[in-house]
Amino acid sequence: MKEFVEALERVAGGGTALDPEVVTQLLGASRRRDELAMLTPRETEVLAALAEGLSNAGIAAQLVVTERAVEKHIANIFAKLGLAASETENRRVMAALRYLQG
Repeated sequence: MKEFVEALERVAGGGTALDPEVVTQLLGASRRRDELAMLTPRETEVLAALAEGLSNAGIAAQLVVTERAVEKHIANIFAKLGLAASETENRRVMAALRYLQG
C-alpha cells in the first residue's frame, strides 16, 4: 500500500510510476528483437516457416533449397538465439516462440 501511495504522489506531482514487471517485459521484448535482428534474411524465412509448423522437408520445398541447407540454417538460428541442446526443452518450439514474441 505504501508503494502505491508513493507512486500516486509522484504521478500527481507530474512524475511517472512504472511497474517493475512492465519494465522487465519491455526489456525482454527488446532483447528478443535484438536476437532476431542477428538472423540473416534467409534464416528469418526458415524460422518463420518453422514457426508455421513445417518440417525440414516442408521448409526445403517452400524455399526451394535442400534439406541440408535447412538443417544448416536451423543450426545457425539455434546458435544465434542461444538455444543449446536440452533434455527438457524442444529447441524448435523455443525458437518458434521467440520468433512469435519478437
